[in-house]
Amino acid sequence: MSSGIQIKTKSAAQKSKTCSPESQPKPSAKLNPKTIDPFHAYSQPPSPFAATYARGGIPCRLVHGSVKHKLQWECPPETVPFDPLLLTLAEGLRETKHPYTFVSKEGFKELLLVEGAAEKAIPLLPRLVPVLKAALAHADDEVFGRGLDALVQLSAVVGPSLNDHLKLLLTNIQWTTQQFHEKHFIQHPVF
Repeated sequence: MSSGIQIKTKSAAQKSKTCSPESQPKPSAKLNPKTIDPFHAYSQPPSPFAATYARGGIPCRLVHGSVKHKLQWECPPETVPFDPLLLTLAEGLRETKHPYTFVSKEGFKELLLVEGAAEKAIPLLPRLVPVLKAALAHADDEVFGRGLDALVQLSAVVGPSLNDHLKLLLTNIQWTTQQFHEKHFIQHPVF
């Protein structure tokens, strides 16, 4: 018995012309997690300081306090060799991301406060001064400030031993302070 109803089957060519949910891309397909991952780290490799910190090459860690942060040393800072740690911390002064900014600034300061720091730091001056100069030449005002603070701390520790290197450092300080002054204090004429 035939009821007179015929079922038409569609060919493959006719199926491709229809709008089925599978044939139309969804608007969310543009945000495919395989291509866009908002939680993925930047493709830029970490700085040498960040890489050293991440692999445990700096023997201190940031301890978050409710009001203040501080460093916790794995061993007493007096026992830590200044070469290469002081140089690494000085390189970290150019960092712009937390916790690297804090670790480099505080680590540099705390290392220079240990007993016998002058004897350990003076032989490193020829390699330390260019690193501080790079921090003083940085475009970021906070990096410049950390570099200047580190230079003041180093000067207090090594004293006149820094005199031979001042010409190299002071030209940077003069140029950078001029740039800072022009950027922040020169008023534009009003017509």
